[in-house]
Amino acid sequence: MRKICIITGTRAEYGLLRWVMQGIKDDPELTLQIIATGMHLSPEFGLTYRDIEQDGFQIDRKVEMLTSSDTPVGIAKSMGLGLIGFADALNELKPDLIVVLGDRFEIFSAVSAALVARIPVAHLHGGELTEGAFDDAIRHSITKMSHLHFVAAEEYRQRVIQLGEQPDRIFLVGGLGIDNIKRLKLLDREELEASLDFRLGSKNFLITFHPVTLESATASEQMVELLTALAELKDTQLIFTMPNADTGGRVLIKMVMEFVAQHSNACAYTSLGQLRYLSCVSHVDGVIGNSSSGLAEVPSFRKGTINIGDRQRGRLQATSVINCEPTHQSIASALTKLYSPDFQKGMCNVANPYGDGGASEKVVERLKNHVLDGMVKKTFYDLCNE
Repeated sequence: MRKICIITGTRAEYGLLRWVMQGIKDDPELTLQIIATGMHLSPEFGLTYRDIEQDGFQIDRKVEMLTSSDTPVGIAKSMGLGLIGFADALNELKPDLIVVLGDRFEIFSAVSAALVARIPVAHLHGGELTEGAFDDAIRHSITKMSHLHFVAAEEYRQRVIQLGEQPDRIFLVGGLGIDNIKRLKLLDREELEASLDFRLGSKNFLITFHPVTLESATASEQMVELLTALAELKDTQLIFTMPNADTGGRVLIKMVMEFVAQHSNACAYTSLGQLRYLSCVSHVDGVIGNSSSGLAEVPSFRKGTINIGDRQRGRLQATSVINCEPTHQSIASALTKLYSPDFQKGMCNVANPYGDGGASEKVVERLKNHVLDGMVKKTFYDLCNE
């Protein structure tokens, strides 16, 4: 029985891993282990480990690592606590392979512990770029500490090769988030309104704005610009999801809560979960903010995305994405463009660059059958020798 350990630290990351976990659980030749960490264990961020359990999974270990501070010092200390916790958890579980996704600092700590424990790592959604956040450097670092790579597009496969990884260990599977869209039975309008306890209107937006860890303007300055633009909208209902536990995240949460308290057309949720989040996307006119979901999943709904600032700069984008500067005027212009007849006419032809689903099954098949013996000792794939 091959023991495969999934490590997850956020609601969004779990949403992408959901069907990989189910595939491992359902396979009689595999044993699923789960480590929950980070935001999953925080009351402030909704204790979303309970969503994992409600979906029928057993969490084998919980690694507490978030401090009460979101300053650079606090985040660095969280990474240190995580490294200690993951060292213990991996030593107790002794997995044959761990599976991680993306670019979070929690995952960096987990993979660092696996590296020195000589445990092979499978990394999902590597090779991507987000030049406005330090997640970019973390993602590439995780790639170098990993042994199997599952990427969402050919451009990303080439970038992982460029980082020195062997081509025969890199698998193009597409975006994992699309599997949720295909598999989940989304809520209709009435069901969604009842679940949210919030009425939709003739116009609606879903807003997610995360801290921008490498941009010159502070996250709070950018949030002021966004909220100013949103306050000017008429006859429009606004659904906010809260930002991640990143540097400067708590001030953004406070600003959103103050905005919602002053505007009856707005509501905010610590965590919607995948079902409600995707159901919201299906019923709103578009999404606003700087979340990767606006680029990776929303195009499959043929809805517009207003992508603010440089947090996602470098990612592949569909024609449904409108990029704008983090200023009131630029955001307002993007809103006008989203409703323009020409833009809306083009929605019927939108193609998602991250594929049309099926990534989870491909990942599970490789996790099950790939030879692990001798994997931890890697040879650098040098393009200079080609």
